[in-house]
Amino acid sequence: MSHAPRLSDQHLSLIAEGVEIPAYDRTAVSIGVVHLGPGAFHRAHQADVFDRLLAADSRWGVCAVSLKSAGVRDALTPQDGLYTLVELDREVRFRVIGALKQVLAAPQAPDEVLAALASPKVAVVTLTVTEKGYCLTGAGQLDLAHPDIVHDIGRPEVPESAIGWLVAGLRLRHTAGAPPVSVISCDNLTDNGRKLGAAVKALAAAQGDDALAAWIETGAAFPNTMVDSITPATDDALRARVEDRIGLQDAWPIQREAFTQWVIEDRLAPGAPDFASAGVTLTSDVRPFEQAKLRLLNGAHSSLAYLGCLAGLETVGDAMADAALAGFAGRLMREDIAPTLTPAPGQDIPAYIDALLARFRNPAIRHKLSQIAWDGSMKLPFRLLGTITDALAAGRSIERLCAPVAAWIGFVVDRARKGEALTDPMAETLLALGRTAGDDAATTVDQFLALKSVFPPALAAAPAFREAVIKAYAALAKGEIAAVLAI
Repeated sequence: MSHAPRLSDQHLSLIAEGVEIPAYDRTAVSIGVVHLGPGAFHRAHQADVFDRLLAADSRWGVCAVSLKSAGVRDALTPQDGLYTLVELDREVRFRVIGALKQVLAAPQAPDEVLAALASPKVAVVTLTVTEKGYCLTGAGQLDLAHPDIVHDIGRPEVPESAIGWLVAGLRLRHTAGAPPVSVISCDNLTDNGRKLGAAVKALAAAQGDDALAAWIETGAAFPNTMVDSITPATDDALRARVEDRIGLQDAWPIQREAFTQWVIEDRLAPGAPDFASAGVTLTSDVRPFEQAKLRLLNGAHSSLAYLGCLAGLETVGDAMADAALAGFAGRLMREDIAPTLTPAPGQDIPAYIDALLARFRNPAIRHKLSQIAWDGSMKLPFRLLGTITDALAAGRSIERLCAPVAAWIGFVVDRARKGEALTDPMAETLLALGRTAGDDAATTVDQFLALKSVFPPALAAAPAFREAVIKAYAALAKGEIAAVLAI
């Protein structure tokens, strides 16, 4: 059992030499940002940006709000919101992030959460709640039948969903005459800002508050964004590594690759931070950056995850060390995904692919394929199915693109047959399908393609798509992964 002191404001002076600590007076920091969903990615990425901004402007402290679990609050409140960010590169860098001024668990502190959202000092609300946290239909609209949304329509004063909390907070801002706020989605959704804004207005209207829905048009800005940085999960090995390096216990350190990118559509509300000074790209159109990231990075990641898991591999690094799988990923990106992209002026797609492949090979990162494989039913439409749809429309081959879709089906079937858990909002439905899967590849594939919340009916009905998925699934089911990777 460690006897090292706990990381906190009181013990910052004890931190080992060479570890970076906040370059500002934390006592002077005020809260100007509310973040919903302070998981690993937020603390590795957006909180790092706000930490950099605080070095020059004390207004951008963060109130971090967990919507379900109290785990982050319980880990970080005894540390005064401090935690260690480990940047994994050839030279590993340790930084203590001080941007989190308050950490709340919404179910236990609803009044404090609403007060933070309504504060006139708060100019930014950010979200990392994963794709499923937006409660959207397959068409990208608010799912009014979603249990959390049904609850929030009936009881708007005690929200369950992220959308519900936003509407409740905006209602208070409207009533109080608070200044406009920028609400920034940082999740992997295409057109994320527009979809978030539409969902918020739809819920306000469904609650019978048409005045609020109208006010939101000017009282809040919902810019599209793109975020990128590979962030492996925290484990006990990281905790031990951090304690050994900084000399203090840290209950929840975070690790990520050195590379980060945050692109925000330049239509923020007045009073937003000087994001550009902290390395954020502001642009008139996020879509080329977003699409390149979702299709190339995320699409390739999911492909490596499902094919790699079926091959018995554990990490992205392991997958990239497999010549056949690495070659497949490279061809997929260059020959199948890149032709579906329309780059922005100056955006070098071949160079971006080279950089991604190098990032995937980063020996300092152990990014588990099983973690990337989570929530496949929500991720596939954004990461792979849109690319397939565009390739079909252009008359290009989709054989290679369909292999990871087949591998996802195989991954689910394998989990079901082994009686293993599946991390997915549709886990029960998917595992039930997996348990009934027989030896006939066409029957199994057709059962999965009938899931309208995953596969758009028009795509599922396309003969070329169905046939390519069946062919790849049949080969994978026979253990012929080498033949699939040779495509």
